[in-house]
Amino acid sequence: MAARVAVRNLRERRRRAADRRFGARLLGSAAVAAIAAVPFGLLLVLVEGRWRPLRRLDAGAARRLHGIALEHPAWTGTLRFLSDRVWDPLTLRTAVALLTVWLVYRRAWRLAAWSAVTAVAGGLIGLLVKTVVERARPSLEDPVARAPGFSFPSGHAMTATTSFAILLLVLLPVVPRSRRALCWYAAVFSVLGVGFTRVALGVHWFSDVVGGWLLGLAVVALTAWAFEAWRADAGRTRTAVGEGLEPELTDERPEPGASGGKGKRDGPIT
Repeated sequence: MAARVAVRNLRERRRRAADRRFGARLLGSAAVAAIAAVPFGLLLVLVEGRWRPLRRLDAGAARRLHGIALEHPAWTGTLRFLSDRVWDPLTLRTAVALLTVWLVYRRAWRLAAWSAVTAVAGGLIGLLVKTVVERARPSLEDPVARAPGFSFPSGHAMTATTSFAILLLVLLPVVPRSRRALCWYAAVFSVLGVGFTRVALGVHWFSDVVGGWLLGLAVVALTAWAFEAWRADAGRTRTAVGEGLEPELTDERPEPGASGGKGKRDGPIT
């Protein structure tokens, strides 16, 4: 009996320590996410330096897609509906917020924290970079859409990247394996589709969209690293991306220590 109590106490101490490190890693990863992605940093330098090949690429894409938008008003209306309703940042953030509430209800506390921190950090970092760079949006004759604020990086593209990544990495464990590929295709199509609509509507440069994608990926990668580090500290096995961040989400108690007990898949004490 004494040995069982000692093991339980040791497990609880290790979990509390892991939780403290998890929180610190989440905050730390959010703070460095804006400068951690080398590709984004390179793109930022090129944008700030007004690199001519990049400016020609941006201008050419904007001009060609804007011409198509003017010639096909019905197609343009569809793009505006997708951009302003289906893939709007408010819509995607609401979906992530509802997911986070569901995770709290499921007592998946740490996964809920990861979801919330990733979404909030992504939004704040994107806004900070916009404010620092202060890049003007495209100025086109006969614009088919308008958007306020600065241009780089695209908030729509970045929000879509972080939001669909959160939805995928959280919900994959509850999706049948035969349908997981479909979920990946839908997420990738949506993220690419958001970027296309923003350039086609003339409210962003192509490089704005790429910047939003890269910065969003950086935020998700770093916060996911923090979550995986917590799993290792808590004695859980490393998971593949295709399994989601927490495969134990389908268990009655998805996280160690939830409801005063341990999850079904806790690793051994070492």
